[in-house]
Amino acid sequence: MTKQKVFSEKQLPQNIQSYLEEHVDLKVWDKSTQMPRELLLKEIKDVQGLITTGSAINEELLQQAPELKAVSTISVGYNHFDTEAMRKYKVIGTHTPYVLDDTVADLVMALMLSAARRIPELDAMTKRGEWKKGDDNPRFGVDVHHKKLGIIGMGRIGETIAKRGKNGFDMEVSYFNRSRKPEVEEKLHIEYKSKDDLLSESDFIVLMVPLSPETKHFIGEKEFKQMKNSAIFINASRGQTVDEQAMIEALQKGEILAAGLDVFEQEPVEPTNPLLTMKNVVTLPHIGSATAETRNAMAMLAAKNLVAALTGKGTYYSV
Repeated sequence: MTKQKVFSEKQLPQNIQSYLEEHVDLKVWDKSTQMPRELLLKEIKDVQGLITTGSAINEELLQQAPELKAVSTISVGYNHFDTEAMRKYKVIGTHTPYVLDDTVADLVMALMLSAARRIPELDAMTKRGEWKKGDDNPRFGVDVHHKKLGIIGMGRIGETIAKRGKNGFDMEVSYFNRSRKPEVEEKLHIEYKSKDDLLSESDFIVLMVPLSPETKHFIGEKEFKQMKNSAIFINASRGQTVDEQAMIEALQKGEILAAGLDVFEQEPVEPTNPLLTMKNVVTLPHIGSATAETRNAMAMLAAKNLVAALTGKGTYYSV
């Protein structure tokens, strides 16, 4: 039987490439740089499957790929999928939930701790030789344990963060979600609150909503003004879920104490972005799931999703 053609716009670990080659006729973009859009459109003209990490799967692309049956993204988020257009062209879309939940939750806790205890700032101070004996001024930060943690978005990752905050740091955890989750409340002993109450009462606010038209700038000027002046804001969802200019102004005016950010409205972030020069902001290059183990697991799940979708054998995580 002739194997179906699959193209990957990203280099793959050898074990995953070998797995795919057992099942499909595979071709892989062989450079570490992002593949130019025009080259991608040429490569997919006669393929049945595509592995992607973020390219827009839209009408333009689908028109260029008349044989395309399935697209598998190596990510849990799929805001780069035009799902309506994919349904129109009868193209299956898959993603990689579950395998990254713990890793992203770890990173969120790292951002909370780093922003609260001002780890990057004090690391830089120590390395500059500015550590003086007896220097314990307020820049040494605030506690995390026993504080109020508010999570906006109680999906799988939100639940994993709640577990860490509750069990690891004895935090009082509340959440806001578009639908209430009584089973999670009972299991983790956390409380559902309105968005307004969560914003006004929490010491740490973690944003974990998917990006959609409804969640764009979900946190903006109004929301930052509702927060405590001592609040620390964490965003590890998508940059566009926050009005970044409003966040900058809130930090500059002291309306919130600090922020920990893994995502930005524009990525890579512009070198002139004021957030990069603020001592009370921890900035990371969108590394939520970026450990070797987790990225390998995500790529393997994406490969298995694609094979299952193309062959009709086995299960896959559809969007």
